[in-house]
Amino acid sequence: MLRNKRSEALMALALIAPFIAIYGLVFVYPTIKLFMISFTDAPLIGDGTYVGFDNYTRLASDRRFDTALWNTAYFVLLSVVPGTLVAFAIALGVNRLAGRLQSFVLALFFLPYILPVSVVYLIWDWTLNFQFGIAMYVFDMLGIGRVPVFKATAWFIPAVAFITIWWTAGFSILLFLAGLRAIPGEIYEAASLDNAGRWATFARITWPLMWPITALVLTIQLILQLKIFDQVYLFSTGGRPNDNVVLVYYVFQRAFQSDQGGRAAAVAVVLFLIVIVVSVLNFQLTRLSRGNNR
Repeated sequence: MLRNKRSEALMALALIAPFIAIYGLVFVYPTIKLFMISFTDAPLIGDGTYVGFDNYTRLASDRRFDTALWNTAYFVLLSVVPGTLVAFAIALGVNRLAGRLQSFVLALFFLPYILPVSVVYLIWDWTLNFQFGIAMYVFDMLGIGRVPVFKATAWFIPAVAFITIWWTAGFSILLFLAGLRAIPGEIYEAASLDNAGRWATFARITWPLMWPITALVLTIQLILQLKIFDQVYLFSTGGRPNDNVVLVYYVFQRAFQSDQGGRAAAVAVVLFLIVIVVSVLNFQLTRLSRGNNR
């Protein structure tokens, strides 16, 4: 019996050893190295001298870091919860369809998700560009003044948040649709026998049973949107990148444009800790809300 347990343990260790090795090489070692570099004045490539917490204390008086932190938080506020609610509403509508019509509509909503960010940028630049955007010609016909969406600081983050919701909603819709299909039909039949209305059925059956999926989508979207970079980098071209900077974009500026690897690493560590803290808080809040819904 003891030999069997040892052989099973050795077999299990042999099976997971490649994953542990790759995980340590790709994630654990770079993370440790990142923390180490953040305490030095190293350039992007090469070693630096130890400076202690200087890179972190500088962030307190760095106005661009404050702007990046605020823009990231503002973007997350405009994209995570609204995007989740939009995806849930669309999934509810798609779930009421059937057959080929359902597949067609679902494909239409999922299609943007498979597009690379460069294509998304071209589509919306052709649509909202101040000089030749299709939407601007529509504004001209309606007698509305043109809006420099990607050039004005007040419009930039809301516009990128809207585009991001349009771009990423397809995956969330699939998750919600899978959750809706997993709800037994007998529950809805019992509710109809009790003469429960649509709102009562949604509030007492659909929403509580869909809460685990909602929490999952919120967590995924929260982590993804905290790390936004591509959209901001592309849509800031020719605009005011320092006013529209987010945390990952700020890391890029410090590392690749200013050749300050140590300071970039410090910002990356701060972002890393923010993602961990916010994810844990989101998990705890969703767990508490789920317990209250029971």
